[in-house]
Amino acid sequence: MSSHICFTCGTQFDESGDTPPAHCLICEDPRQYVRAGGQRWTTMEKLREGHHNEFRRHEEGLIGVGTAPDFAIAQRALLVLSPSGNVLWDCITLLDEFTEKTIAGLGGIAAIAISHPHYYSSLAEWSAAFGAPVYLQAGDRQWVMRTSKSIVHWEGEELELHDGMRLVNTGGHFDGSTVLHVPFLAAGRGALLTGDTIQVIPDRNYVSFMYSYPNLIPLPPASVERIAAASGRLEYARIYGAWWDRLIPTGAKDVVARSADRYVRAITG
Repeated sequence: MSSHICFTCGTQFDESGDTPPAHCLICEDPRQYVRAGGQRWTTMEKLREGHHNEFRRHEEGLIGVGTAPDFAIAQRALLVLSPSGNVLWDCITLLDEFTEKTIAGLGGIAAIAISHPHYYSSLAEWSAAFGAPVYLQAGDRQWVMRTSKSIVHWEGEELELHDGMRLVNTGGHFDGSTVLHVPFLAAGRGALLTGDTIQVIPDRNYVSFMYSYPNLIPLPPASVERIAAASGRLEYARIYGAWWDRLIPTGAKDVVARSADRYVRAITG
């Protein structure tokens, strides 16, 4: 039985034999898109034939894992190395033998947490490979396309993990959009792993916020103010976004505050 994968967003669906799903609900949502040529599908086996994963150390205790050549949205995951067990933040679709062995050599994965549905990817395969629970904010449970008994749909504004790490529901991009606060990164000054809930822009002096990035649909001011308030309660100096070069190395908390102010002023005129 094949679990088909959407070529555009990288989401793996429940097993459906040789016939792929009729639709990708994630891509048909206004926050994503279906390619002009129509829906296209692949499988994990086919993906392994032409792609591989790369590992890069961002800093002590944080390793990026990304697929080359780029696939789907092209985000990279982050592996937080922590004394009580490593946490995989966000997910990528490709999982192969090399990736499993490399991560096992780094201590495995104790928990998986994902910022929002565009990065659910092949979460069930990653969870099964490492025996790790997957923490998803309950507000987004409708977007799970491949079910797994390992999924924990947590509710509320925050969830404590271990070693001081916690998930914070900011809303915005999705109702359940979440960031991960890691207090021991950035030499103990703290880091926020944000996916694209808080989007690091190219100059790194600002961040931004959107309902849909590919379709250029903005968020209302109230949603941005909520994101700023939720992240403002945390102590952090650094932000890691969803792609290799999207990070703010220092002063990130101030960057988010002034970016939210700039955004609201621009939207309200």
